Amino acid sequence: MKIALCQINTHTGHFEFNRKKILEYISKAHNAGADLAVFPELCISGYPARDFLDFDDYTNMCLQEADEIAKKSNDISIIAGCPTYNKTGRGKMLFNSALVLQNGKCTSEIHKALLPNYDIFDEYRYFEPGRDFSCVTIGGKKLAITVCEDLWNIEGKHLYVADPMEMLSKENPDVIINIAASPFSSGQFEKRLEVFRYHSAKYKLPVVYVNMTGAQTELIFDGRSMIVFPDGSYKVLNAFKEDFFVFDTENIPAATAEINENNIALIHDALVFGIREYFTKLGFKKAVLGLSGGIDSAVVACLACEALGKENVDGLLMPSEFSSQHSIDDAAKLAQNLGMRHEIVPIGKSFDAVNETLKPVFKDLPFNITEENIQARLRGLLLMAWSNKFGNILLNTSNKSEAAVGYGTLYGDMCGGLSVIGDLYKTQVYELAAYINRNKEIIPQNTITKAPSAELRPDQKDSDSLPEYNILDEILRLYIEETQSPADLIARGFDKDLVARICKMVNTNEYKRYQSPPALRVSSKAFGMGRRMPLAAKYLS
Repeated sequence: MKIALCQINTHTGHFEFNRKKILEYISKAHNAGADLAVFPELCISGYPARDFLDFDDYTNMCLQEADEIAKKSNDISIIAGCPTYNKTGRGKMLFNSALVLQNGKCTSEIHKALLPNYDIFDEYRYFEPGRDFSCVTIGGKKLAITVCEDLWNIEGKHLYVADPMEMLSKENPDVIINIAASPFSSGQFEKRLEVFRYHSAKYKLPVVYVNMTGAQTELIFDGRSMIVFPDGSYKVLNAFKEDFFVFDTENIPAATAEINENNIALIHDALVFGIREYFTKLGFKKAVLGLSGGIDSAVVACLACEALGKENVDGLLMPSEFSSQHSIDDAAKLAQNLGMRHEIVPIGKSFDAVNETLKPVFKDLPFNITEENIQARLRGLLLMAWSNKFGNILLNTSNKSEAAVGYGTLYGDMCGGLSVIGDLYKTQVYELAAYINRNKEIIPQNTITKAPSAELRPDQKDSDSLPEYNILDEILRLYIEETQSPADLIARGFDKDLVARICKMVNTNEYKRYQSPPALRVSSKAFGMGRRMPLAAKYLS
């Protein structure tokens, strides 16, 4: 039996686009002599559809497209993900289903049984879990068809009571099929491989895994569909692009060499891909960002130019009286190295005008964070004016370390349509800068080596307000990603007062993050949809 792995990029709610894409790959599979074409989870609707699924009209349109796709199943069988109605009269209105299309119609619906409801996933909000488990025979082969999470209940890591694969194994299948919409995060590939190796070895069957690629706002889907064999070997498809492979169950393909991932290279590719996808799917071409001469804006500028083309990225240099000449020079040098357009728009006169306007109210009160924030907000105003006038999407340049502790100005440097490095700690930003400069100097060396500073007051440095980033980032990572408590952190050797200070900053600045742009997700726990904390709370605040 020849099985085509169809790793495609779909667009949530763009039914015509998705149908044409699926039909294109069905034709490709048919021409390659495949008996079965396998597509990702919810590929007909796009993933995630979120509250679109509350509208009957949305589901009806998905099912209409499924009927059209089924018309192409006379000469080849198809497995494709689609929401379907729950007709049992019990539970939620919908199932998350794998449709089996044969002979011009849908012959089976396999309903996802294990519905993830953690981190970014919220599937039990919309779907009823499937409770019936049976294999499907196609081309003389008995297939155990599962949907994403249905295979993740493995020995020693039981997240659910039910075990769909254990139930399906009773029918002695020949192949395990898993269709998925599994987003990228650093280290996720290794976790998937562990899961599929476990099932392949346990049941002595090949596992055919088909994952979507593309991005939906902050979620980036890497693809990397694969076939895993009982001996642990595997064949993996490309990351961050559409791909296609035909697997003959009678002939084991040449295995992919064991992958030792360069995480920073993957993160670079993921962010470039995420930017490009965001702009393409929203129908925009041009971006704008503030260039400060610092490491964060430099990295974002490089990523944006790679994703969109240098001709589509504009940079604004907005110096104040506190801006150093070397920062202005570094920003201009970066723009020159990238070949991107840049303009210098000083904020000094605007700052003076605001101060003069407020003088009758502020009187002789000393310069403090108020005046610092006025500068940041003036820059935000100018960037949004540029965005409005020329139709550019504003890229936010704040990093995860700053977002975590509230080291940013609401409606100032925190504004934007997309946060590019909002899920990268400051130390990772430096790693990414080094990777960008791996072949030649693009980011000026002075930008990398100088002490980071917001330059909102004389001789300001980040270290005046924050711990050294190598210490701060490790505490943040353990607290946010690994949910280590203050007691756990202290037991690891971190200073008690420092831990209390950092945890308090993280928790009391949640209100700022609620008002931040979506950040491209590259970690296991990003701010935004995957981390839900109360605002008016006392814990560690």
